[in-house]
Amino acid sequence: MSVTRLKRKHRKNIARANNKQRIIKQLLLTPVLKNVDLEELKSRFTKSEAKTEAAA
Repeated sequence: MSVTRLKRKHRKNIARANNKQRIIKQLLLTPVLKNVDLEELKSRFTKSEAKTEAAA
């Protein structure tokens, strides 16, 4: 008995595996959200804006 290869199914399986890997890589690229103190960040930006306005 000879072995036949299902070429279309083989390509589909490879494409499916590549898509799953791509999705995992995209998820790993997104930064992890952490607990951030918004008030502290806002105060940093207001300080830096005040310095740039004074310099201008």
